[in-house]
Amino acid sequence: MPEFLRLITPEEALQRWLKALPPIEPRVEEIATASALGRVLAQDLSAPEPLPPFPRSTVDGYAVHAADTFGASASLPAYLRLVGEVPMGAAASIHIQPGQAAIVHTGGMIPQGADAVVMIEDTQQMGTAEIEVLKPVAVGQNILAQGEDVQPGQVVLKAGSLLRPQEIGGLMALGLTTIAVVSKPRVGLISTGDEVIPPAEKPRPGQVRDVNSHALAALVQRGGGEPLLYGIIPDDPQSLYEAARRAQGECDLVVITAGSSVSARDMTAQVVERLGKPGVLVHGIAIRPGKPTILAIADELPVLGLPGNPVSALVVGRLFILPILQRLLGLRRPILHPGVSATLSTNLASETGREDYVPVRLVQGDHGWQAEPVFGRSNLIFTLVRADGWIRIPPEATGLGDGEQVWVTLF
Repeated sequence: MPEFLRLITPEEALQRWLKALPPIEPRVEEIATASALGRVLAQDLSAPEPLPPFPRSTVDGYAVHAADTFGASASLPAYLRLVGEVPMGAAASIHIQPGQAAIVHTGGMIPQGADAVVMIEDTQQMGTAEIEVLKPVAVGQNILAQGEDVQPGQVVLKAGSLLRPQEIGGLMALGLTTIAVVSKPRVGLISTGDEVIPPAEKPRPGQVRDVNSHALAALVQRGGGEPLLYGIIPDDPQSLYEAARRAQGECDLVVITAGSSVSARDMTAQVVERLGKPGVLVHGIAIRPGKPTILAIADELPVLGLPGNPVSALVVGRLFILPILQRLLGLRRPILHPGVSATLSTNLASETGREDYVPVRLVQGDHGWQAEPVFGRSNLIFTLVRADGWIRIPPEATGLGDGEQVWVTLF
């Protein structure tokens, strides 16, 4: 195929695709903050109140005037009169005068007049009315000041922020129990092939179950999208066009997995060209697995054509579906994929001019992680099931050597 003579790198292909994507106005919905894990904030959020809302103790101890403790030691303690206790969950009614102390608990309110807290282990109680302070404290020590975390009106989260557990907790601390988030991008998944049947059916000779629709649907969900499955389409251009047109009217991204034959790849490219302008931007990428990948824009809709082999579809899907989802979600910064440094356990050959993505299994060795390649053809899905991640061999390399340090991107 002529287009495979003009291969470009995956990064060049991705940038060409993203650059051609028009500006996006994401849809917005309001949801409960408790259900917002992994969602993307649609609007800036400001604090309606200070956090903490009142000065709080960070330890169990005694609220005091710091100046009353200066110079205190085990051999020469400071003596303070105990005037009460601040109950948890209630306002402090005590006013601390010089020479006085009040019992406070971790998280409890600091009474007026106090400017420090002595830890209980740095004191001794003398009866019920007096304590010995065995160690001095500085002004503000062991106290969280009102608004020390967040001031009223402060922007605490910007639009495009990914909501992690800590963001959920922070919003709950401010009483923000409902928030506006970006609606999940809808990703249409179309699987093609006369030989492909639904997973619930028993394959006859020459048939295979549909792996890609469901594996890619899981990938889309992990990336923050909503997968919509359009079924299995036979190797017929008009049938594929009609399914793609339906998906085009309902989705923010359309992904077509084609068979491995040249005719199947040709059919996908031709159908994509019929969907709208500018059409196919990239057909063929310098990568293994996944060379016959198609990237297109059809009347402002991103379209991705993936190889039919499951390993190729998932490897390329991760490289291209996740970044486009991040763009559609309006994320302020790319999501960082976890990885680990490991020692390669064997030599790996590679062809210059092509990026290789090799599945590996991580094994704990005497001196850290070892990366053991999981060899298998691109139509064998359990090649990836047996792997923990992949390593990338850059296009300028002829391979990687046994004992070389590699970076394993985790699945």
